[in-house]
Amino acid sequence: MVPGRLSWVAAAAVGCLVAAGITACGASTPAPLGLGAARLCRTADIGEPAPDPPGVVANVPVEVRFSCATLTVPLDHGLLPGPRAEGQLALPVAMADNADAPRGVLVWLVGGPGEPGVPLAADIASGLDPAVLRDYRLVLLSGRGTGDGALHCPELQQAVGGSDLAIPPPGAVAACARELGPDRRFYSTASTVADLDALRAALGVPTLSLDGASYGTFVAERYAVTYPDRVARLVLDSVVPHDGLDPMEIDVFARAAQVLRMVCREAACVTDPARDLADVVQTRHDGPPLLDALSDLSSGRPDLAAVPAALHAAAHGDYTALDRMVAATIKGSRATTGELSAGLHAATTCQDTIGPWGGAASPVAGRAAAIAATAAALPDSAFFPFDRATATGNGQVAVCEQWPATPVVPFPAGRDLPAVPVLVLAGDHDLNTPLAWGEQELARAPRGQLVVVPGAGHITQDHANGAGGREAVRRFLTGS
Repeated sequence: MVPGRLSWVAAAAVGCLVAAGITACGASTPAPLGLGAARLCRTADIGEPAPDPPGVVANVPVEVRFSCATLTVPLDHGLLPGPRAEGQLALPVAMADNADAPRGVLVWLVGGPGEPGVPLAADIASGLDPAVLRDYRLVLLSGRGTGDGALHCPELQQAVGGSDLAIPPPGAVAACARELGPDRRFYSTASTVADLDALRAALGVPTLSLDGASYGTFVAERYAVTYPDRVARLVLDSVVPHDGLDPMEIDVFARAAQVLRMVCREAACVTDPARDLADVVQTRHDGPPLLDALSDLSSGRPDLAAVPAALHAAAHGDYTALDRMVAATIKGSRATTGELSAGLHAATTCQDTIGPWGGAASPVAGRAAAIAATAAALPDSAFFPFDRATATGNGQVAVCEQWPATPVVPFPAGRDLPAVPVLVLAGDHDLNTPLAWGEQELARAPRGQLVVVPGAGHITQDHANGAGGREAVRRFLTGS
């Protein structure tokens, strides 16, 4: 259920209406803002740990007791001009019980946007070193529009699932925006940052340490820029830069060529997979699904070893193996709204993105021409091993080109991160968030350090990526 739809669940005992986590109680008193009463979390709330891959020595198990509560925040934090909209959101929170942890609160920010944090609490805790779990109170939040309160866009969800790059069918984006209605303006990262600070205040702590993964890095960075005196330290794993991000993914193209050639060297193959990829794209004009497949294969523990041979075969007319990889990506990207809301993903991404057309408030009518003009001004070599059509037509661009003009909270571009300790982590085989993005963010971190984890893909702290990223986090957070 989403704001603006007439699909409501009656809470008869108190006479309130609830939809997508928004409460409206008529003449009744709304729920007080802040954290409600806590209870011991159940497995159904926080999930279970994922196993480490074979050959990885797992951390010594530590039992983490989590308490679950609800953080009540306003739908509208008053960040935009004009009268404030009514309504509240109920956001699930999981908190480790060591409230007196000596180094304070560590909030782990998950990716997406669109993925809820609380169902991953047990898995994330199992990946942290025991020293981190003793020194910090681990807290996870399911952000607005996710999980049980997910924004629901059935057609878009069915078409793209959890993929950033899948191209939606005609009309799906407009239908999603109609489903969400004007309240879509309250689902940008600016509102999530305000929710995060409401969580800090409700926990009664002056500062937060933040560990963000993928989109979670973007939230962490923007929180740090917005509230520089309320951050103790930052872990940025698989970075999305806090400004200056190119939605056409051109940095990813260049990194794809580098990683594919790296994989080929590691396997002692004698082909040039980047050149083969370029030939396939030129012949079949299928850059976006190939880019999506490569990104998927570099998520978690990279599974790219078979790609050079598949590309070489395709470049010589046999597409069997390559088509199988693309089909597996499409199948694997299926996700329920509760697992990853495609509606929230579209709303947040498109309202945060500054594209060739400008920001989200710019007219839709001029966006396609602005995209084409930006791409036309670049040489062919800028897109290698893909092409202009991949840059101008991948799902990221296609969705935001169509997203209706929406008022957004302006972000102060050009600001650096505060002078707090910052750890930037990158997997050297990651094709979702390329190394260049981590280096870009590092340049904005006065006290930053970069650790590139060999052999790791997207989100170096993922169990599938082994111990390298997690060990770097242990050293950074505990100083040992």
